[in-house]
Amino acid sequence: MEIKRLKVNYKTLEEFKKFKEYGLQELSMLEDLQENIIEDNSESPFYGIYYADKLVARMSLYQRDAKYDLYFEPQQTYLELWKLEVLPDYQFKGFGKALVDFAKGFGLPIKTNSRMQSREFWDKMEFQAVEYDMNRDLGLNPLVWCPEGVNLQKTNS
Repeated sequence: MEIKRLKVNYKTLEEFKKFKEYGLQELSMLEDLQENIIEDNSESPFYGIYYADKLVARMSLYQRDAKYDLYFEPQQTYLELWKLEVLPDYQFKGFGKALVDFAKGFGLPIKTNSRMQSREFWDKMEFQAVEYDMNRDLGLNPLVWCPEGVNLQKTNS
C-alpha cells in the first residue's frame, strides 16, 4: 500500500469530511486542513492511504525542533504524530500500521497521544507510555517510540 503526502486543497477537504461523518470529531483534521489551504502543491503535514481512489486512512505528522524536546535523550528533533484515523470499514487491514511504519521510516523519535481506546494498537506498534509529568503533559497521556540509540528523558518528579 502506498502512502501519499496529501495535497492541501479543497478536494482533500471534501475527502476529510467523510471521516468526520463517523463521529470522530476530536480526530477530525478538517480544522487543520482549512487553516493550511494555500495552494495545491504546498508542503503538507497530512499523509494518507487511498484504496480504490478513496482516502481510507490518514494522519498528521509534524516535525518538532530539538529545543522543544521534553521527552527524548539525547534532546533532538522528533516527530509528533496526530490524528491517525482509519475509516471503520477499513480497520484491522494494516492501514494504521502502514502509516505508523511510514512515520518510523524517518528514523526520528515519535510522540503521540492515545485516543479512542486505541492503546492496544499503540502497544503493538512498540510505543511506550512516559512517566506522567503534570507540567509537561498538560492532562494528556503521551506515548513515544524511540529509534535505536534514543532513550526517554528522566523526569524530575
